[in-house]
Amino acid sequence: MERIERLRQWTESVLPAPLVDFAVASADASFRRYFRARTAAGSFIVMDAPPSHEDCRPYLHIARLFRAAGANTPEILAENLAEGFLLLSDFGNTTYLAALNDETADRLYLDANAALIKIQAASRPGELPDYDEALLTRELQLFPEWYLARHLKIAPSAEQQAVLASTFRAILDNNLAQPRVYVHRDWHSRNLMVTEPNPGVLDFQDAVYGPITYDLVSIYKDAYIKWEEERVLDWTIRYWQAARKAGLPVPGDFADFYRDFEWMGVQRHIKVLGIFARLYHRDGKEGYLKDMPLVMHYLRKTCERYNALAPFLRFLDELEGRQAEVGYTF
Repeated sequence: MERIERLRQWTESVLPAPLVDFAVASADASFRRYFRARTAAGSFIVMDAPPSHEDCRPYLHIARLFRAAGANTPEILAENLAEGFLLLSDFGNTTYLAALNDETADRLYLDANAALIKIQAASRPGELPDYDEALLTRELQLFPEWYLARHLKIAPSAEQQAVLASTFRAILDNNLAQPRVYVHRDWHSRNLMVTEPNPGVLDFQDAVYGPITYDLVSIYKDAYIKWEEERVLDWTIRYWQAARKAGLPVPGDFADFYRDFEWMGVQRHIKVLGIFARLYHRDGKEGYLKDMPLVMHYLRKTCERYNALAPFLRFLDELEGRQAEVGYTF
C-alpha cells in the first residue's frame, strides 16, 4: 500500500491539473502495473515498474525510437527512474482485440501492417539487443522446462529429447538466416490500441533486432483471436507487397517468405506454451491456460505442412493423453 501512495503522490506532483480519479487501468504478464489518472484537463496513464524487477530505461528508449520511426507510441510526459514511475499519454480502452470483427479486421490489420513497416524501415544494428541464437534458444527451452516438466509433468525419453534437440536446431537455422529488423516481440491484438493515428502501440519494452517475420507471426497467429487461414494469407501477402515497396529485405518470392513466417511461428508457439505454463505455475495467472489450445493448434497445423517437422508432430501426438489429464484438449 505504501508504494501505491508514493505513486499517487508523485502523479499529483507532475499532472497539469488536480487529480480527480486514480484507478487501476491494467496489468500485464510482468511486474508492471498501469493506472489511469483523470483530471479536468484529460486522462493520463501512470506506469508502475518496481526497479527491483523492471528497468524503465529500455521502455523509454524504444518508445522514442519507434515514435521517431512514425509509430504511435505513448508520449513520455514525466519520469521517475529511481522509483520506476512514468506518466504517459492515454490511448483509451479500445484494444484491437475488443474492436476486431469481420467488418473491421481488414482496416485494422492493414493499419498495423503500415505501422510495422515504418518501424522495420527505421532499423539499424546496434540500437536494440540482438535476437540471437542464445536468446532464441532460451525461449525454446521454456517448453521443456515449464510446459513439459511443470505443466504436463513429463520427463521426455532419450528418443524424445533427441527429437526436441533436432527440431530446435532446424528452427534456429531458419530463424537466424532471416533478414533482421527491429522486432516489437509482442505485436498482437492486446498490445495494439484503436487510436488516431492508428494503431497505438504498447508493451514494446522487450524489443530486439531480429527476424523480419516475428512480429507478423505475433499478430496473424495471435494467441487471443483466430482467423481463417485464407484471411491470414491475404493479410500476410499484403504486408509482403508493402514491405517490398518500402525496400525492406523480404524474399522476392512470397513462397519463401511464407515458409519463413511459418517456421518463425513454430519458434514463437513453442515459446508461448512455455510462457503460459510459467505464468500459471510460477505466477498464479491461470487466465492464460484457456489460450493454450489455440497456440497448440497453430503449432500442429504448421508441423503438418513440413516434413522436417514430422518427428516433432509425432512427439506432440504422444503428449495428447497427458494434455487431457490437465484439463484441455486440442
